[in-house]
Amino acid sequence: MKLEKYLDINWVLRIGVAGEFLGHGVFALQQKSDWIKWTQQLTGLDASTAGSFIMLVGAVDVLLAILVLWKPMRPVLLWMVFWGFWTALVRPLVGLPVWDFIERWANWAAPLALFLLISKAKKGSK
Repeated sequence: MKLEKYLDINWVLRIGVAGEFLGHGVFALQQKSDWIKWTQQLTGLDASTAGSFIMLVGAVDVLLAILVLWKPMRPVLLWMVFWGFWTALVRPLVGLPVWDFIERWANWAAPLALFLLISKAKKGSK
């Protein structure tokens, strides 16, 4: 099965995943206060170090957003699945309702769908 057969789905997923990571990356680069607070709560870091960590995460998220548009790679997509799941799971871990986690399932499901699509296409081209 060639990736060309799924080009439209591939691009819809790439754009969706890139948008999610770009949006989160920009929020992190803007030092979203809730995220700094949650990082402190989960790690015990002081506000300055938590802010620096969030900035680093934001830069990585923006880089991944660009990368997934340019050339989605399976190891990178697996990281995006993990990170999307973790950042969704953080909400109930810091005391928000479980629905905040459920609402964000697309944060990990979209990169997983793109990973599976690319994996299937690679198997079909062999």
